[in-house]
Amino acid sequence: MHRVIPVLILAALMLVAVPSIQSAPVARLYDIQGAIGPAVAEDIEYAIADAHEQSLFILRMDTPGGLDLAMRRIIQAILASSVPVVAYVAPQGARAASAGTYILYASHIAAMAPATNLGAATPVQIGGMPKPNIPEPETPASPNDPKKGPESEAVNNPMQHKMINDAAAYLRSLAQLRGRNAEWAEQAVRNAASLSADQALKQGVIDVIADDIPQLLSKLDGRTVVTSQGKVTLKTQGMIIETVERSWRSHLLAVISDPNVAYILMLLGMYGLFFELANPGFVLPGVIGGISLLLALFAFQVLPVNIAGLGLIGLGIAFMIAEAFVPSFGALGLGGVIAFVAGSIMLMDTGVPGYGISMLLIGTVSLVSALFFILITGMAIRARMRPVVSGAEELLHETGIALESFEKHGRVQVHGETWQARSDQSVRQGVAIRVTGRDGLVLEVTPLLHQTTEVRS
Repeated sequence: MHRVIPVLILAALMLVAVPSIQSAPVARLYDIQGAIGPAVAEDIEYAIADAHEQSLFILRMDTPGGLDLAMRRIIQAILASSVPVVAYVAPQGARAASAGTYILYASHIAAMAPATNLGAATPVQIGGMPKPNIPEPETPASPNDPKKGPESEAVNNPMQHKMINDAAAYLRSLAQLRGRNAEWAEQAVRNAASLSADQALKQGVIDVIADDIPQLLSKLDGRTVVTSQGKVTLKTQGMIIETVERSWRSHLLAVISDPNVAYILMLLGMYGLFFELANPGFVLPGVIGGISLLLALFAFQVLPVNIAGLGLIGLGIAFMIAEAFVPSFGALGLGGVIAFVAGSIMLMDTGVPGYGISMLLIGTVSLVSALFFILITGMAIRARMRPVVSGAEELLHETGIALESFEKHGRVQVHGETWQARSDQSVRQGVAIRVTGRDGLVLEVTPLLHQTTEVRS
């Protein structure tokens, strides 16, 4: 009996301890490093949806901004979340510029580490549409004129003006929803204003400043926030931090949705299919080209691709290929290079850091493509069109001499060699003949009736 009592006590302690371990609050931590794109948006959507039984979701950000569509997907996931979401700009020296500012405003709790900043939320127009040159009447400068910066530059560009108004209204609505400084939010959009962490806290843009995650959790304990399911009081003491790992699918999407990678995949696809069509049976170029083109198209559906730029790239490649077939004294080749470069520049001109095609890559690929299609392909085609000078095909259209008279079968001499020959016409000895075909070791010939040559035995 004395052995049973300790076992019962141990079992009771385990029953008490297990529920306490299971009920320990958990904070899921997701790191946003770099530009915000489709892969990040998809990851955060899944992570927030999967955190429905957790106590807190923390977005630790250090971003220069990102794509508008990806940003809005993240914000929609935050607004629909039943779990409180904390946007935390960290570590020290980090920033939440452009799209990061919108996400910070949309979160239930906005936090920053010391020596960080946010702002510069002016939207950048995709496609780089030029501003129309509309002259303005000259007016004397007013020292009290508040319209300086991006908004004043957008006055002559109606599309940019509409984008700024839409973005300002969007950020203001998020500020009003979370009870944050709406006036500064509008300045961040219209004038690209920025704030340090201390200034943001003083102006009511953020809720707390914390050096690290443990200090952040300590300062959030007891705060009440409003989620999609109602008011929630945060209990962050003793919270377990669980870092969200990115899936392989997210890593793959992040790689192929990089504009430079998608650009290279598109060109590999075009070139691979071109070589497969030019050389049927090679198989490998066609396989690589097909896979690359499909991956590029998948990336393009989540990237802001300019259709005109894509069309110019295709037209440029077509012109460079045509230069190899059609002697245009370089006109097609030069036009193809110009169209290719212009299309590459226009393809993804987003103005968003991390979402543009490198000019060095464009220049290198354009030069290599021009040299390949115009020089190498042209040389290959000219080499293919040269007459055959060796092998069995060399005998075609060659002339020789009939060594004997025959009706259908006989002997002829071609290139100093004696061959068995077959002809549909009567052939007399000494008559010149022309080779029209070959069937194994038998030549098909036709007599040249106006040419005779004496054959010595």
